[in-house]
Amino acid sequence: MKLLFVGTNPENTGAATHFVALAKAMSQAGHEVEAVASRRGLIGEGLEAARIPVTYSSFRNVYDVRGYAAVLRRIARWSPDWLIGNFGKEYWPLIACGRLTHTPVALFRHRNPRMSKMSEYGVPRLAQRFIAVSEYARNKYLEWGVPEDRVSISYNPVDTVQFHPDAQRRAQVRREFGIADDAILVGFVGRMHGGKGVTQLMQALNEAMKQQPRLHALWVGNGPEEHVLHRMADEGGMSSRHHFTGWVGDTSRYHSAFSFLAFPSVEPETFGRVAIEAEACGVPVLGSRIGGVPETMEDGVTGYLVEPGNVDDWREHILALCDDQHRAQMGQAARDFVVECYSNGAVARDFEQLLRYGKVPVHHFGHAAT
Repeated sequence: MKLLFVGTNPENTGAATHFVALAKAMSQAGHEVEAVASRRGLIGEGLEAARIPVTYSSFRNVYDVRGYAAVLRRIARWSPDWLIGNFGKEYWPLIACGRLTHTPVALFRHRNPRMSKMSEYGVPRLAQRFIAVSEYARNKYLEWGVPEDRVSISYNPVDTVQFHPDAQRRAQVRREFGIADDAILVGFVGRMHGGKGVTQLMQALNEAMKQQPRLHALWVGNGPEEHVLHRMADEGGMSSRHHFTGWVGDTSRYHSAFSFLAFPSVEPETFGRVAIEAEACGVPVLGSRIGGVPETMEDGVTGYLVEPGNVDDWREHILALCDDQHRAQMGQAARDFVVECYSNGAVARDFEQLLRYGKVPVHHFGHAAT
């Protein structure tokens, strides 16, 4: 198939990461892929690195004539089989371009806040495919009143070549932060703010560290709560065992250094890409039982689901994963799980089925896309 991806937001978000990862996955699967995208930001950089042909343009808003012109010119010259969009401000322009050129349109919705009444009614009905990135998100859209047969699911892909167990990288990252090779290293990756449950995680870690002398934590990212975390580490007497990277553009190098990942959100996540990236590296996950996070793991197999914000529950599960043999078994299961369900090849296969037939098969591990 010939797929024209349109994503002109110059942003560094999960939706942008998904846009690039899916375009790359479909290209690797043998489809012809091109894009209309912003030159700035994660999307432009990612598409260039993946060597996907790009026409640089933007939609400042739904009325931006330059954006329409760029998309329509590319359709006229290349005749794609599908237009693929990821961002709300481009929903109506892509529907209009599709109608004018008789090109079917597939639109992803990554967020749960409600759209305008007109968009909420029209977009799922006028696009040939309206796609949620998790069952949790799909159920939210059904609550809006979107007809059940108008919402499909296509999960985020993860590049299992880029994200894989890497002993050399593991050693390099640990040396960089002065962390012993035999330390049990808990990783957090993300924005440090209240909705991510970072203060509850810090409290649980401080308590667990009192019982497990090998336990350390590596905090990858930054945010408004970072100074609070530093203070809590100091007050808990564990500042030497908490390590902070600050903001980093590429988090992939850190995953292999973790013994396991903590994903402690207390507000619903639409999906939770960081979990499958860690699992692809053979790293088990402790994830909050909230939003779309449970869809990224197998409870008791690739990690554990934990009560959001419950410090005692987090402490006990952190200590449970301090068992080396148990953790190694879960790490291997995590890698197998991601390769089967979320690798570029698996998601590209299912996305092709979704475009061609409007549905995809049930995954081996029990995740279904309707």
